[in-house]
Amino acid sequence: MTPALTIAAPGLFSTIQDLGRFGYQRFGIPVSGALDPLCLQGANLLVGNPRHLAALEILRQGPQLHVEAESVRLAYVGGKARLAVSGGPTPARIVRCGESFCLKRGDRLHMGALSGSSTGYLAAEGGFAIPDWLGSQSTYTRAAIGGFKGRRLATGDRLELCRDAASSRPEQRFDALSLQPPERFRVVLGPQHDYFTPQALDTFLSARFTVSAASDRMGMRLDGPPLEHAKGFNIVSDATAPGSIQVPGNGLPIVLLADRQTTGGYPKIATLISADLPAFGRLSPGATVAFSAVSIETARQLRRHYEQQVDNLARTMTAHLDAAIAIDAAKLLNTNLVSGVVDAREE
Repeated sequence: MTPALTIAAPGLFSTIQDLGRFGYQRFGIPVSGALDPLCLQGANLLVGNPRHLAALEILRQGPQLHVEAESVRLAYVGGKARLAVSGGPTPARIVRCGESFCLKRGDRLHMGALSGSSTGYLAAEGGFAIPDWLGSQSTYTRAAIGGFKGRRLATGDRLELCRDAASSRPEQRFDALSLQPPERFRVVLGPQHDYFTPQALDTFLSARFTVSAASDRMGMRLDGPPLEHAKGFNIVSDATAPGSIQVPGNGLPIVLLADRQTTGGYPKIATLISADLPAFGRLSPGATVAFSAVSIETARQLRRHYEQQVDNLARTMTAHLDAAIAIDAAKLLNTNLVSGVVDAREE
């Protein structure tokens, strides 16, 4: 049988995502991809994959997986979650977030609710044997394309693996990977900030907004003081960008994310800078956010700093001994390993 991870319980919203589907927005096809590309790339590095490989994106509540392979190396990076191994040949234990580990055939992995971030990524060594669609394995559920049958995962799905067994190599962990959001998210004003009153611009940059429960992978809806339009709330539809902040007729901002539409007809008061997008994608409903304006040059500098952070991820990993095969030093020292003593000098 083909090696696979079987979904015993899918979690709240679990899909296959990589870094996105580029080059097709002119045909109306969104980029999609990971809400938090930093954590996606981190999970891939821990299991020895190329950074861009597709992984399981988990939103708010984790799945339960059953291993149907000789062995598989996994790693989870993202919001804090309880990762419990049980039911198979591997001793029951709790796995740390941010480290790689191996499971064997028959093992089960139970993931709990996420905290500190609404987003997390589970990578498998070698990746998943899922066909590319237009050069990407990313799932776009609204059009039922890409990923696993174009949809979020369901109970009974089998995610086929590219490897029959895990390689022989040390396990890796991140000793320190900060996922803290910035105190204020940075934006570049425009391209239609002149469609808003001066008071609306002041409010946008001074007030605090709350992430709405109506948010999804397409956009983060914000509750707070309405922003007043100066020229109406309809424009000739034009292109959207990652982080475009549209303001429809109700005056409440919508920050466009990975599954955003390629064009839109609401004026855009600002654009979230790309360096802050991964942190924004981690926000949960009820989180509060504030914005500050920066120049395009500052946004470029911050992007370069983010790229350096991603490039340095591999240097922040350290080897560790998998708890499943770790030696209990105290037990070893208290065990009588010698049944007697002889004197080699005696005849």
